[in-house]
Amino acid sequence: MFLQNPTTQAAVTTADKVFEQLQHAIVEGDMAAGSKISEPGLAKHYQISRSTLREALNRLEKCHLIERKANVGSRVVDCTIEGLLELYITREALEGMACRQAALNMTDEEIAYMQDMLTQHAGDKALQDGVAYYQEKGDLDFHYKVILGSHNQQLINLICGQLYHLVRMYRCQFGMNSPRASRAFDEHSRIIQAIADRDGELAEMLMRRHIAASRKNIENKIALQEAAQKSEEI
Repeated sequence: MFLQNPTTQAAVTTADKVFEQLQHAIVEGDMAAGSKISEPGLAKHYQISRSTLREALNRLEKCHLIERKANVGSRVVDCTIEGLLELYITREALEGMACRQAALNMTDEEIAYMQDMLTQHAGDKALQDGVAYYQEKGDLDFHYKVILGSHNQQLINLICGQLYHLVRMYRCQFGMNSPRASRAFDEHSRIIQAIADRDGELAEMLMRRHIAASRKNIENKIALQEAAQKSEEI
């Protein structure tokens, strides 16, 4: 069965190309979170018509990277703590199911690729030092490959098509440094082993626990930051 990957479709039209450039600028923070979007300014910058720009903006809205309101205009989404926690709760459910499906549907070649990818990740100095676990987007991103390995087009559309770049935007905005770096890598290793063993129930449980642990780590960080702020005020 042929599966469409919404994150790697070739840019054919002008709107496709502008969408990709704006998407990259938003995810990387070149267009600041919460900033207002000037449609006339962007149309002039890219030398395109307003209708072509609107087509690109419509796609960015579907990816949850911008918000558009009547009589107000468009702006880049804000990276809020509440939004981040909600995103992790959503990921826990969807990626858990994707992991169960991956255990059933992933080919032996796909599993071998992921095992090799984790070996490559293990050589990263920041991970070895236990301070950060940064993964390049696309084929070097563990979660991305698990989702594609589900071979479930609906899950791929939901996670890769609508949420993937928003997740990466939050990663860029909030940083990848984490005391969980080494533990997260170990969790990835156990997840791929469960997939290799074709144990869908265990794979789903491990993925849900993995994402829930990351969310709890974020909540702990927030609590510490709030406590520090209160002590400074006193």
